[in-house]
Amino acid sequence: MKIALLAATAILAFASPAFAKGLVDNVNGITVDQTGKLIHFDAILIDDEGKVEKLIQGKVEEPAPPRKKRKKGEQEFPAYSFRLDGKGRTLIPGLIDAHGHVMGLGLSLITLDLSQTRSLAEAQAKIRAYAQDNSGRKWIIGTGWNQESWGLGRFPTAAELDAAVSDIPVWLERVDGHAGWANSAAMKAAGISATAKAPAGGRIEVTGGKPSGIFVDQAMSLIKKVVPPPAPKDRDIAFEKAQRLLLATGITGIADMGTSIDDWQAFRRSADRGALRIRIMAYAAGVDQMVTIAGPAPTPWLYDDRLRLGGVKLVLDGALGSRGAWLKADYADAPGQKGLSMIGTTQLRNWMSRAAMDDFQIAVHAIGDAANGELLDAITELSETYKGDRRWRIEHAQVVDPADLPRFGQNSIIASMQPVHEASDWKMAGARMGEARLKGAYAWKSMLDNRVPLAFGSDVPVESPNPFAGIAVAMSREDGSGQPVGGWMPEQRVSFQAALDGFSRQAAYAGFAEQRFGNLAPGQRADFLLIDRDVSLAQPAEIRATQVLETWISGKRVYVKE
Repeated sequence: MKIALLAATAILAFASPAFAKGLVDNVNGITVDQTGKLIHFDAILIDDEGKVEKLIQGKVEEPAPPRKKRKKGEQEFPAYSFRLDGKGRTLIPGLIDAHGHVMGLGLSLITLDLSQTRSLAEAQAKIRAYAQDNSGRKWIIGTGWNQESWGLGRFPTAAELDAAVSDIPVWLERVDGHAGWANSAAMKAAGISATAKAPAGGRIEVTGGKPSGIFVDQAMSLIKKVVPPPAPKDRDIAFEKAQRLLLATGITGIADMGTSIDDWQAFRRSADRGALRIRIMAYAAGVDQMVTIAGPAPTPWLYDDRLRLGGVKLVLDGALGSRGAWLKADYADAPGQKGLSMIGTTQLRNWMSRAAMDDFQIAVHAIGDAANGELLDAITELSETYKGDRRWRIEHAQVVDPADLPRFGQNSIIASMQPVHEASDWKMAGARMGEARLKGAYAWKSMLDNRVPLAFGSDVPVESPNPFAGIAVAMSREDGSGQPVGGWMPEQRVSFQAALDGFSRQAAYAGFAEQRFGNLAPGQRADFLLIDRDVSLAQPAEIRATQVLETWISGKRVYVKE
């Protein structure tokens, strides 16, 4: 679930002073090397470009006066402009979210958020209160509802939303972004009647022969076409709030999955003001947006390696929670439904080919076993034509036919997965499919065994962006309450080393950024965190509680916990 915006904890650097050579010493330094192996160090030397010059083992002595002759074997370091005593605190690389939605997070922070509601009645009360506190709005927009968290056993209805607000249109997207809940006024504004038909790749839930108020996947467009879009000013406010939250949780870089031209312009406006701190590896929301933003080729890295549009994001199916994930067999709890294929076989290959011919990286959302099988087939075919370092990305790869797992180890595929989804979904996944069909579900260890680069993320705002929760789940396969004890399908747990690697070096590799940031190697940007515990020795529950004390990007402090 999402977490609320942290208040009164961040001291952020809005100015952008010149880089200064510096030393951060007396730290318990932990990172991974180019092979993913854990290494430890005691100090980090930062050059005057904000890059790592050297990781140092052992105590660092003060620089000697210019003419003093050094003793044999004594370490010598060039003069530096600042020196920070880490006071023995743990220093790790800035963590990277390999799959998130930056503007989605920001907009969720300035609109109605239902992610913490635990019943339909609680949600109705919150909607009603929000409408009263925001009188004069033409629409009420929000996100975060989850009928599974409410224990409802079904989708909510327009009538139940009307009971909270009926006089103006209300449109609320489900927590996974793959279904929307409309009240009667919203359906009227969109011209939805009993004869409304869902577009391909979508589904309109029906009650009593009429639309119930729930629109799944592509059917959401029937309502969204009349929803007022955020103004540029609202996007700027939302983006700044998203940045603050990400930096406070230890995220220094993120792959933005589904960047629109409006999102891109907000990122650029922030950077032009000198306010862009986080690093964004952007993937356009479809081929049209890819061409609009970048034109004939991926953009260069901009703003000191803070922004690049390098790829395209396609969506092949929906999500398990809304029964939109495309399965090979019927849903166990909805006979006759196999989910939704949102891109036809030929169209998928055409779009992937269109992007590949101009050297854009391709990232495709695939959750169900049928979707993953179809995408693996497409990658196998296209790899015969498009050679070189492609790094085909499969986003989520949640439910995979065990027979397909070895195929992830072919054609330089990257598995971009989100550990926190497993902690949220394990009960629901069992209900949707039955345990017998989940042997290849959330299969992190199997990916590693098949030598698949495993990039970890959160899918924020679907889940909290907190990477320490993700590391804890990857190691334990337990949720925040420690359930199920011993972990769900514990054979798929990974080590701390692998989890840290997935949230740092491998997440950077997944975005073609491994030479620029990700694991504090010499020559990389000096992006790092000071945290309140040694996560390499902590148990998963302790790791989950980790607090970020300071966040540094390019050798500059951008966040301090008060």
